[in-house]
Amino acid sequence: MITAGDFRNGLTFEMDGEIYQVVDFQHVKPGKGAAFVRTKYKNLKTGSIKEDAFNPKDKFKKAHIETKEMQYLYNDGELYYFMDPDTYEQLPLNHEQVKDAIKFIKENDNATMKFYEGKPFEVEAPNFVELVITHTEPGVKGDTATGATKPATVETGAEVQVPLFVNIDDKIKIDTRTGEYLSRV
Repeated sequence: MITAGDFRNGLTFEMDGEIYQVVDFQHVKPGKGAAFVRTKYKNLKTGSIKEDAFNPKDKFKKAHIETKEMQYLYNDGELYYFMDPDTYEQLPLNHEQVKDAIKFIKENDNATMKFYEGKPFEVEAPNFVELVITHTEPGVKGDTATGATKPATVETGAEVQVPLFVNIDDKIKIDTRTGEYLSRV
């Protein structure tokens, strides 16, 4: 058990049958009245963020989140299949569980999967990926205004804003946390 007074950024806890992660916290000691912990926390299953104030003595069960490196195999149209490289066990996941990461993961790429009580609830793409551009409009010569960008579709189907000089078949580096173009490779 942990108390609200133990909250730190990134800490996971259980409350009302759901699992949450502390996004931000602040210990507040007003001049009058009791101290409290103002907390912003994220539901790890739904992604929703809540803000609340807790008594520092409020107790919560600590949630143990397991992370494992898994290999993305394929999509059969409905489910996305991942394999544990140690046991070769395949794990099918629905689109809701992989929606944020799958747009940056190619077949046979590795991804980080998070488990709670043995059940997967989130898939994370690597922080940086290198993907090939499959479609983009050609940049117009002379149209080089500072910071000008255009949309481009990469091989996984994700759409990214890229500079005007980037063309089809160029390999680019993308930050998957923000979806931003970083550089040509």
